[in-house]
Amino acid sequence: MRLDDERESDNIEDRRGDGAGFGGGGGGRFAFGGRHIGVGTIVIALVAMYFGVDPSVVLNGAPTAMETPQTEAHAPPANDADARFVSKILADTEDTWKDIFAQSGKQYVEPKLVLFSGATRTACGTGQAAMGPFYCPGDQKVYIDLRFYQELRDRFQAPGDFAQAYVIAHEVGHHVQNLMGISAKVDRARRQADDAQSNALSVRLELQADCFAGVWANHANTSRQILESGDIEEGLNAATAIGDDTLQRESQGTVVPESFTHGTSAQRVRWFKRGIDSGDIKQCNTFRAAQL
Repeated sequence: MRLDDERESDNIEDRRGDGAGFGGGGGGRFAFGGRHIGVGTIVIALVAMYFGVDPSVVLNGAPTAMETPQTEAHAPPANDADARFVSKILADTEDTWKDIFAQSGKQYVEPKLVLFSGATRTACGTGQAAMGPFYCPGDQKVYIDLRFYQELRDRFQAPGDFAQAYVIAHEVGHHVQNLMGISAKVDRARRQADDAQSNALSVRLELQADCFAGVWANHANTSRQILESGDIEEGLNAATAIGDDTLQRESQGTVVPESFTHGTSAQRVRWFKRGIDSGDIKQCNTFRAAQL
């Protein structure tokens, strides 16, 4: 990706090493949306939850407006290459979605992006690095432990800077859904649905976030020519690597479609590519799609 001349976002909150992460997690039990969840439950529930919506929703609990301790926000060190990369990607999503919202006469509210290590407090409960990157609508923040990028490269075999950018763009896609009122509608519907129906709604929500990530890539490249040869393939490879069917096959040897929450590898690739090809958020209405 060509990011040398791109600006960095002011919306980065670096909590690494400031004590907000409880020393990196470990064993025991953790609070999600006011409930205490065992580590085993987290592993089972989130084995296929990478690049997902807030943890309380994933664990069938609505986001709670709990008070979170106020820690002093500070920018990452200037020599932290990974943090600067994330900051530039976030800034690019800000510019893109600001323009898209303005075209509809609306104002884009920029999310914060929190860098943390191990564990951190959120308005959705305690976020764990083991859950992968996530978005919390309760505080409108994206959370990521940057060590996830090593896992993306080594465990998921999805290297490359655009694969990493896709992670951020997907979570920002959830923020866009939150601003548009889509997340709230889906949350209400899920609470009234059985497990299979709830999972099906989650799949459509996640695939739309993939499509929104593709819309960002389209607009960013059209406006700022940030993509290089091979970048799109890196993103599609990442989308393939974290499909529910692929993750389930690798983790348990079998595939259980009714338990899918993010979509198959083919579906994630299809909707991400649809966003990239069209650059049109109207093409991302997964909830009206007859076939995903």
